[in-house]
Amino acid sequence: MTKKRRILIAGESWTVHSIHQKGFDSFTTTEYAEGVKWLKEALESGGWDVTYQPSHVAARDFPFDAAGLSAYDCVMLSDIGANTLLLHPDTFSKSRVLPDRLDAIRDYVLAGGGLVMVGGYLTFQGIEGKALYHGTAVEDVLPVIIEAGDDRAERPQGVAPVVTDKEHGIVRGLAVDWPVLLGYNRVTPKPEGQVIAKVGDDPLIVAGSFGKGRSVAFTSDCGPHWAPPPFVEWEGYAPLWRQIAEWAAGE
Repeated sequence: MTKKRRILIAGESWTVHSIHQKGFDSFTTTEYAEGVKWLKEALESGGWDVTYQPSHVAARDFPFDAAGLSAYDCVMLSDIGANTLLLHPDTFSKSRVLPDRLDAIRDYVLAGGGLVMVGGYLTFQGIEGKALYHGTAVEDVLPVIIEAGDDRAERPQGVAPVVTDKEHGIVRGLAVDWPVLLGYNRVTPKPEGQVIAKVGDDPLIVAGSFGKGRSVAFTSDCGPHWAPPPFVEWEGYAPLWRQIAEWAAGE
C-alpha cells in the first residue's frame, strides 16, 4: 500500500476587530476567518493528507525541530509572520527558553524536506516589513532573496502570470493563459533558483534545491485578495498547487 503524502500548512487565518460608531454610541464586533479552503481542497483532491495549523495554533503547535517536521513531506508557510514561529507563547509570556523554529525549518529542508512559501501581507517581508523573513534561516533555504522593507506590489488593475519554463514539472500540463492576480511580494531569484513563472518583470514561481531538500517561492496569494475568484476557480488551480507540493517533496 502506497504511503499517503503528508503536508503541513501554517497560516492563512486572521481575526478582525471592528469598531462601529453610530453618532454618540459605538459597539465592537469580532470576526475570525480562514483563507486556506481553496489550497487545502486542491491538495486533498490530489491525495495529500493535509494538516492545517491556523496562525494562532501554529504559534504553539508548530514543530520545534527538524525531527518533528520530518513527519511531513512538505511544509507550506502562507501569510504567517516570522514572529509567530519565533515567539512561542511560553517564551513571550513566561520567558521560557525554547528552540528557534526558523532554524528548524532550515534544518528540515537541508535534511531532505520540502518547503513552500506562499505570498501575502505576512510572508516574505510583507506589509511594512512586518513578516520579517529577510535575513533569517528560512531565507537561507528559499530560492529567492527577500527585500528588507515593505515588499508588496499591489496590482489592482490585474497582472497576468507568464510561464517562463514550460518544461518544469510544477507547470506540467497547465494552459498557457492564466487568470490575473492582484498583487505579489517582490523578490530577487538566487543564482541557484529556477524562475518558472513571472508577473510583469518580477518572479511569481521560483524553485531551488538546498542540501537534500527543495523549496518553492510562490510570490502571490493562494486565495483572496491577491488571488481573485477567477484564479481560485481556474481549472489549473488545483493541478498547479498539487505539482508545487509534489516537486517540493522531491517527486
